[in-house]
Amino acid sequence: MTKPVVLITGALTGIGRSTALAFARNGAHLVISGRRQAEGKALEIELQQLGAEVAFIQADVRHDSQVRELVDQTVARFGRLDVAVNNAGTEGQPGPVVNQTAESYAATFDTNVLGTLLSLKHELRVMTAQKRGSIINISSTYGHEGAAYASVYAGSKHAVEGFTKSAALEVATTGVRVNAVAPGPVDTGMLDRFTGTPEKKAALAATVPLGRVGKPGDIATAVLFLASEASSFVTGQIVTVDGGKTAG
Repeated sequence: MTKPVVLITGALTGIGRSTALAFARNGAHLVISGRRQAEGKALEIELQQLGAEVAFIQADVRHDSQVRELVDQTVARFGRLDVAVNNAGTEGQPGPVVNQTAESYAATFDTNVLGTLLSLKHELRVMTAQKRGSIINISSTYGHEGAAYASVYAGSKHAVEGFTKSAALEVATTGVRVNAVAPGPVDTGMLDRFTGTPEKKAALAATVPLGRVGKPGDIATAVLFLASEASSFVTGQIVTVDGGKTAG
């Protein structure tokens, strides 16, 4: 069986890192990407120790030329691109709408929205020519809900979900699928920055019917499903993985 070639942006921490580990354990060839060279090389070595063929490529998804080069280097290394996980993201500067600025907007939207658009652009350039591939964007439950004191972040994730559905419709007949995973509260550095204190994190966990904050591996499992042939009839969908938080 041919091993899939998987590209993950924002792969160095949290959900991205957990997803990279999950794909490595499942025998994929991997290209992991992020902005920090030292952390990227360290993760590359860790994944290689799991038996994966992997390359770290430093890139900033806010820049078209770097995203183009990232995708082209992936194809040059492995000959194709089967799966792309667009995970690079930032929470920006949480706070009331009246405190937001053009700068805080740009700091969030340049990564979460422009970065997703550029990633889709270049991944689809390759995948539509191949006539196969699966793209998974990482959204948030805030991508289809309001969020007090996180308006800019929520707006950016609403945009990610709009991109996901629109791109899926554009390429539906080409053999390429585009979906998104929308995590609820997950135990990552981003959640720590959002909540600020263990008490606030515990209070958030209490809002989840399962009674706990999720783990990055919970999200990685959903990503692996959307990357696989088991989901071959699934496209244009937002798969919410939130322990039931938004069920009510």
